[in-house]
Amino acid sequence: MTGTDTLMVVAIVVLLIMAAFFALSETSLTRVNRVKAISLEEEGKSGSRRLTRLVEHPERFLNPVLLLVLVCHMILASLVTTLTEARFGALGVLVAIVFDVVAIFVLAEVVPKTWAVQHPERAALFVAPTIHAIANFLPIRLVARALIGLANVIIPGKGIKEGPFVSEEELLAMADTAADEDVIEREERALIHSIIRFGDTVVREVMVPRTDMIAVEADEKVSDAMERAMSVGHSRFPVYDDGIDDIAGVLFTKDLMRAEREGSADQEIRKLVREAHFVPETKQANDLLKEMQLEKYHMAVVVDEYGGTAGLVTLEDLIEELVGEIIDEFDVEEKIIEPLANGDFRVDGRMPIDELNHLLKAELPTGEWDTVAGLVFNLMGHVPSEGEEVDADGHRLTAERVQRRRIGRVRIAKLPPTEADIAREAERHAASE
Repeated sequence: MTGTDTLMVVAIVVLLIMAAFFALSETSLTRVNRVKAISLEEEGKSGSRRLTRLVEHPERFLNPVLLLVLVCHMILASLVTTLTEARFGALGVLVAIVFDVVAIFVLAEVVPKTWAVQHPERAALFVAPTIHAIANFLPIRLVARALIGLANVIIPGKGIKEGPFVSEEELLAMADTAADEDVIEREERALIHSIIRFGDTVVREVMVPRTDMIAVEADEKVSDAMERAMSVGHSRFPVYDDGIDDIAGVLFTKDLMRAEREGSADQEIRKLVREAHFVPETKQANDLLKEMQLEKYHMAVVVDEYGGTAGLVTLEDLIEELVGEIIDEFDVEEKIIEPLANGDFRVDGRMPIDELNHLLKAELPTGEWDTVAGLVFNLMGHVPSEGEEVDADGHRLTAERVQRRRIGRVRIAKLPPTEADIAREAERHAASE
C-alpha cells in the first residue's frame, strides 16, 4: 500500500466518523424541545446554553448539518471507489458499492441515530458546542443558503423561516397518544384539548344569551334588588334603563348589602351602579380573558353588530371553557346531555353543535348557528311546536320542550341507514382500499 493509499484510508475513516457525528447531531437536536433545553440550562449542564440557542432556531442548524452529511457521504463513496478500483479493477466498483452501503448505513446512520434516540439529552449536549460553531461559520451558512435558493428556483417558494414546526392537529394527536400510553392522565388530555380549542373560541360561544340573563331595572329599590340577589345567589347583575338593550351598568350584591345596612333600603339602585364593560360577540375568548385579568373586572356585556345586547359573559364562563363546568353548593346542576335507555339522547338546546358532534361522532350541519336549538331553527325555518321532528345527517331531532319561541330540550335519535347511505359507505370503503 502506497502512502497515497494510506492517506485515503485515513480520510475514509475520518469521513465516516464525521458522517456519524452529523447524523447523531441531526437526530438528537430535533428530538430535544425548547422546554427541555431550558430545563437543562437551569440545571447548569455543560453545553446547555448553546443547545437552547440551537433548538430555539432549528432552521439555522438543520440545513448546514444536512449539507455536511451529504458532503461526507459523497466524498466517502468517491474515495472508497477510487481505492478499490485501483486494487481490484472493475470488480472494485462492486466492492465499493457494498462497502458504502453497509458502512454508511450501519456505522454512519443506524448506530449514531439509534443512540441519539435512546439518549437524546446526552447526545444533544455532546454535539451542541460543535454544531453551534458550524451553524455560525459564515462560509457554510452561505453555501447552504445558496443551495436552498437554487431549490427555490426549481420549486418556487421561500419555505418556512420560523415555524410553526408542529401544528395544532399534531399537538392534539400527541396528547391523545400520550393518554393512550398512560404517560398523562385522561383529565390532562382533556385540559390540553380545551386549551388549544380555547384559542379559536369567540365570546358568542361561551356567553349567557340575553334570554337567560338576570338583570334589574335601574329604578328598582335596594330592598327589592336585594331579594332578587338572595333568590338567585349572584354577586353581580347588569342594570338596564329603558330595556335590556340599554344597559346602564353593573350592580354588585355587596353594594346592596352595604346600602341596606346603612338604612338606604328604599333608595333606587341607580346610585349604586358601577360602570359596565362592553365587548363584541366576535371577540376572541382568550383576548377577553387577558383583558379581564389586566383591567381587573369579572363581567362584560356582549353586544351584537347593531349595538344591541347579545348576552353576558363572566370570568367564570371563560374559566369553565378551559376546565369544565364549575358547580358550587348553590347551583342546581342540569344535564346538558342525557343518554336514554333506547340509545337516544336528550340534549339541552344550548349545547354547542361542535361538542355534540364530537360526543356522538356525528356530522350534524354547522353554520351561522352555534347550538342545537339554532340548528333546529335553521332546518325547520320556523319556531317548532313540541314534538315536531326534522332529520339531519342520519339523525332525527325532536323538539321536546319549547317555551314560547325558545327550544329548551331536543331529543336525538339515530336513524337506520338507508340504501343510499350503505352505497356511499361501500364506495368510501372501496376507495380507501
